[in-house]
Amino acid sequence: MAELSEIVDKYMTKTTGLKKFCDRCLRTQRWNGNVVLMVVDAAFDSIGLNYFNSIVPKVVEFEEAFVESGVVKNLKELSELPHERVKNIWANERSWGVANSVASYLYEFGQGRGLSDREALRKWAGDAPLEDWKQDPVGRIRGIGLTTYQYLRMMGGVDTAMPDKIVKRVVEEILDKAEVEMPTSGDFEFIKTVDKIAEISGYRPIEICWMTWLVQSEGDKIRMEKYRDVLDRI
Repeated sequence: MAELSEIVDKYMTKTTGLKKFCDRCLRTQRWNGNVVLMVVDAAFDSIGLNYFNSIVPKVVEFEEAFVESGVVKNLKELSELPHERVKNIWANERSWGVANSVASYLYEFGQGRGLSDREALRKWAGDAPLEDWKQDPVGRIRGIGLTTYQYLRMMGGVDTAMPDKIVKRVVEEILDKAEVEMPTSGDFEFIKTVDKIAEISGYRPIEICWMTWLVQSEGDKIRMEKYRDVLDRI
């Protein structure tokens, strides 16, 4: 397993600053700690568009139009914001429904326990099941898949991974190079495999997950270099 650890190291050396970004994610401090923007981010990302080119600019546009203006200050107000108000920014009604529904559930969840929006996300994420995720109130929301569910849990402080196709491809590439056989076909098996690689390599599952996206090339740079300033913001 020493070779597997060395190969993971080689990938990780390309992502200077990744640990700091993942620390911020696990502290629920992405988007300057604004849970509204974290929920919007996850909802927009649920339809599979390019994250840095498509999702991040739209979340920034939403932030400028609704958060900085004071129109949406918390999850309750996000849950009540109709699609008609945002369709000039985000046309996909189904994924906007994800934002409304997640915000509504987390608001009610927090209200019933005397928690702030941030505390509600963290409490939900910490208690939310993995293998029975479809039985969870968030997992039952129309438009939420396991990847989005895991993304929300990560922003709520859970050190885990998403079974995203890019994450799977890079992890399988690493395993092939190390000539190590671990299951990757099933989503739950894959998440457990990332946990095992993390244990062997000394990195956290969240770091392995984000590394797989950030080592992808766009033009003559990898994403970690191309979007370094954006990562510092989000």
